[in-house]
Amino acid sequence: MADRLKTVFGHLSCSSDGFLGANNVGAEASPSPNQSFKYTLDGPMLSMQQRQFFEENGFIVIKKLVPLSNIEEYRSRFEQICKREVKVPMLTIMRDIAIKDSEFVAGEKAVTKIQDFAGDDEMFKYCALPEVVDYVESFVGPDVVAMHTMLINKPPDSGKKTSRHPMHQDLYYFPFRPAERIVCSWTAMQKINRENGCLVVVPGTHKGKLLKHEYPDWEGGVNKMYHGIQTNSGVEKRVHLDMEAGDTVFFHPLLIHGSGTNKTKDFRKSISCHYASGNCFYMDEVEPEQRLIADEVQELLEKRFGKDIEADMSTAWKMKSRVVRGTDSFN
Repeated sequence: MADRLKTVFGHLSCSSDGFLGANNVGAEASPSPNQSFKYTLDGPMLSMQQRQFFEENGFIVIKKLVPLSNIEEYRSRFEQICKREVKVPMLTIMRDIAIKDSEFVAGEKAVTKIQDFAGDDEMFKYCALPEVVDYVESFVGPDVVAMHTMLINKPPDSGKKTSRHPMHQDLYYFPFRPAERIVCSWTAMQKINRENGCLVVVPGTHKGKLLKHEYPDWEGGVNKMYHGIQTNSGVEKRVHLDMEAGDTVFFHPLLIHGSGTNKTKDFRKSISCHYASGNCFYMDEVEPEQRLIADEVQELLEKRFGKDIEADMSTAWKMKSRVVRGTDSFN
């Protein structure tokens, strides 16, 4: 089964189950009586075929999951935030390095990403959307905590390729474990393809280890905290995820992924949330591979709250997490 998936994976299509998978991937979907699953849990949402696909590849796209009416609500709220009509506690607003110092760019066009919007009840509706959370339970269980929230407004590239996002693993940014009970939902807010910088994933890399990340040596510079893996080994197997508005990809935090440049004249929007089980735990110390990001987070905490603050990377995540379902019993 594993060899067959690898052979046909280069040709993606939507199956009759309504998810994005390899052509004919279901032809050998009969499970072994003793089959065990590491990355998914028993539940009503994922079919056996879907579970096997995620176990092998570390991601799955569910077509037309989020209603277009909801997407328009998130888009409208984003515009309000950009116009400073609402103030969201703990929100981080980011600008692309190519335009961050320009006095002529304002409003929505000046913002390339908002992070940590969980303090806004309107934006948080995405994180709590039953259509999304029902699937999330298939990965983290019944106790669901929203850990990291983003709306990405990828700008048209300036020609310096700063709109791309280096290949990376999300677990690099997280001081909590286990990785198997963490999942990201990433929803396209419009048609997304290679022209406007779709997600790029490397199937199967969720089975590997956390890699060292650093700032890439890019001629046009790189955005703050856009760290990337320092190897190209296996990246030739990457797959580009063409998606329509409402399509949602769920993926494991060790899956290597990134996104390309936006070659169009319009901003490309997506919304996402990383979830963790309420039974996860914070590590006493981050892994050696996380030292760079831990130091940068400490810098940001001291800049925002003063140098006397007694906080670390875990403190930052505790401040911006929010329970979605069940309970949060993080240690």
